[in-house]
Amino acid sequence: MSKNNLSNKVVISAALAGAVTMKNQNPNVPYTPEEFGEEARKCREAGAAIVHIHARDPEKGIPTHDLDKIKAVIEAIKEKAPDVLLNLSSAISAISTPKQRITPTKTFKPPLASLNSASMNFSVGDFKTGKVVLAPDNIFANTFTTIQRFAKAMKKAGTKPEIEIYDLGGLYNILFISKQEGLLDKPLHFQFVFGVLGGIPFSAQNLALLLSTKPSNATWSVCGVAKAQFQAGLCAAGLGGHIRVGLEDNIRNINGELAKGSWEQVEWAAKVAKIAGREIATPEEARKIFHLYQQ
Repeated sequence: MSKNNLSNKVVISAALAGAVTMKNQNPNVPYTPEEFGEEARKCREAGAAIVHIHARDPEKGIPTHDLDKIKAVIEAIKEKAPDVLLNLSSAISAISTPKQRITPTKTFKPPLASLNSASMNFSVGDFKTGKVVLAPDNIFANTFTTIQRFAKAMKKAGTKPEIEIYDLGGLYNILFISKQEGLLDKPLHFQFVFGVLGGIPFSAQNLALLLSTKPSNATWSVCGVAKAQFQAGLCAAGLGGHIRVGLEDNIRNINGELAKGSWEQVEWAAKVAKIAGREIATPEEARKIFHLYQQ
C-alpha cells in the first residue's frame, strides 16, 4: 500500500497528565512546564502526532485553568517538540466553571480541543469490590447549552472539536445538534472513551455499536482507562481507527509495570499499528486526516 495513502495511517495521541493522575500514583506524571516539554519531546520521537494537555500547577500538581501556567506549558512543549499538534482540554477540572473551561481554547486557539458530549457521573472506583473510591458525588456537567457554546467558541478560534463520547447517549446528543447549520463542520471527529466509572466499559460489542452509529465519514479514535487503553487501542489499529494513550488514562504499561512516561505507551501503540499493517501518521498527515481548520 502506498505510503501516501492516509487511510492506512494511524494518528497517535498522548494525554500527558489529565486532571486526576498524580505523582504519588506514578512519579513520571508531569507537573512543571519543563516536565511537560520533555515528555512531549519523547512522545513525539516515539510516534505521537498529538499531545493532549491538562496543565498543572507546578508546585501543587493540581489541574489549573490559570492562563499563564497553561501558556508556560504550551511554550515548553513547542520548544521541545515544535511540530507536535496541541489538543487542549475543555474539561480542566471538576471545579472549573464553563467559562474557565473554554477560555484557554479561545485564548490559545489550538488545532484541537476536547468537546464533551453529555452530563454524567464521573468517578473513580474499585471494579473488584464495586466501591466508589474517589468523587462519589461528582457530576461532569455538559448541558446542551454548554456543548453548543463550546462548539461555537472552538469554531471561532479555528479549533477542531475532538468530540468525547463516553456512552451512546452522548453520541446521539452530538448527532442531534450537528443538524444545526454551521455549528459543527463535517466530517466530525470522535474520540470513544472507555472505562470511566459513569461511562461504558470497553467491549468489542460496545465499540461496534458506536462505530455503526457514527456518521460514516467521521474520523474516530479510542482511549481507555487502565487495561481498556490496550484493548481499545488494539481494536482501533485493526479497524481503521486512531489511538490515544498516556498517563492521563493509564499509569502502567502492557506488562503491568509503572510506565516511565506516556512515551512508553506511545511506543506500544506504534508497534500495534505496524503489526496491523498500518503506518504512523506525522503531525502534518494528522492535520489532513482529521480535517483540521488550522494549516
